Amino acid sequence: MTKILMTVVISFTSLITALPLQAQATCTYQTYTWNTFEKKAVNFQTVQHAYFQVSDAERDEYTGCTVCEEDQVEIEIVPLAPFKICRYLAPELVPILRELVASSEPLYTVVGYRVGKTRGKIDSDGNRTIFSNHSYGISIDINQQQNGLYDNCVEFDQSCRLIRGGEWELGQRGSLSEESIIVRAMGEIGLQWGGRIKGKQKDFMHFSPTGY
Repeated sequence: MTKILMTVVISFTSLITALPLQAQATCTYQTYTWNTFEKKAVNFQTVQHAYFQVSDAERDEYTGCTVCEEDQVEIEIVPLAPFKICRYLAPELVPILRELVASSEPLYTVVGYRVGKTRGKIDSDGNRTIFSNHSYGISIDINQQQNGLYDNCVEFDQSCRLIRGGEWELGQRGSLSEESIIVRAMGEIGLQWGGRIKGKQKDFMHFSPTGY
């Protein structure tokens, strides 16, 4: 396990220890699957079952957060639109976001919890098979319109192809970079920036325990 991931696990483990688990009767969520052949979301469905039946796939192994709506909390920070995150993450994230807003940092939008299988191996029908980090409420997207998701982008240059969100531009107000106060603040609570992930994608809006 990498040093960064160890730090994240320790941070979230402390939260789980500090917060008493609430006995939930049910686990409910709406989800979809990303199909790589059709390049769109498919198989939209609502899932509900007893909470004690939550599977390993429905629970993040490092944080304990689940895909269940019952484990999410709605956050309201004016002037941001309300968004949901895992209740284990909220005690560390919310004060940081409030401080960033109060200090007039360019924080325009935050998107958190949304359940979908957008990662992992592809099955014979072209469907992704693993829940995203957003599905557990442990990831957030910041300023989507100034921080797009790009593919064909091992290093950011003219060959990168924008596939979601708005164009990222170094120095543009709201666009995030290594030097951004927002990026550094997220790092302090163990959320890594998608702008520095390795591979063919750069997700400039995205923060999660792994960056993916």
